[in-house]
Amino acid sequence: MRRLFPVTYETAAQAFGGSAEGEEVPGAAGAHAAHALGQAAMDHLLMNREWTLAELAAAYAYPETGSGPRRPWLRANMVSTLDGAAQHEGRSQPISSAADMRVFGTLRALADVIVVGAETVRQEGYRPARARAEFAAARQAAGQGPAPAVAIVTAGLDLDFALPLFTSPLVPTLILTGASAAPDRVAAAEKAGARVVVAGEGAGIDPARAVRALADLGHTRQLTEGGPRLLGQLVAADVLDELCLTVSPMLSAGDAQRIAGGPSVTVPRRFELASLLEEDGFLFSRYRRS
Repeated sequence: MRRLFPVTYETAAQAFGGSAEGEEVPGAAGAHAAHALGQAAMDHLLMNREWTLAELAAAYAYPETGSGPRRPWLRANMVSTLDGAAQHEGRSQPISSAADMRVFGTLRALADVIVVGAETVRQEGYRPARARAEFAAARQAAGQGPAPAVAIVTAGLDLDFALPLFTSPLVPTLILTGASAAPDRVAAAEKAGARVVVAGEGAGIDPARAVRALADLGHTRQLTEGGPRLLGQLVAADVLDELCLTVSPMLSAGDAQRIAGGPSVTVPRRFELASLLEEDGFLFSRYRRS
């Protein structure tokens, strides 16, 4: 993996054995530096290697909020082909890669909660998030449990409560639903060990209310993995703070969904590029609200 943006003094120092620490190279200075280094040196500077999990965790760290209470930060992690498909034959795995899965696992390890739509749970065969020894010390230092909770967004609670998500999670699975959810399905979910959180007045959720409800439970580092319908709801409600988008170097054609679906927003949301990594032709971008 190599970093394409932002270019830093640390990156240049690594190329020449220096020890400068992480200051960004200003645009003009960066251009002069690139010219001065020459093509061979720049090739070395951008040398591909597998990053450690600690390096990935640092690259994707949640923003610090100072000494006060943490405010919720909702990021999405999605993958898309070059022609905009978020899935192939209903699943994201065929358009993913080993590097994408390392990023996927790191983002999970940094999160307090993983928010996912019920249809994605069914299609992707979701299992509970697992504890990973490589992140145990960091999670403990951050005041986090051994693994993130999974929060399923569902109006009808049409879920198989015999799945491992309910029978063997490290932390109880959460269900985000509306006040008018069927009482018998709510009872079945609670009997299976899930915690039902009402986050809307009707059948479905209010995205802003769901974000607040999760934060009230102590889950401020929030990650959503979609699917497209849920991500579309979050975009439309303007509650998404960050998008981590993997661009897969594949073309699939067909009629697969985009990463976000549903009604369009009145004015497109503008996000700014925070970082860009590359490995084996896959681009790992990170955008934040501007």
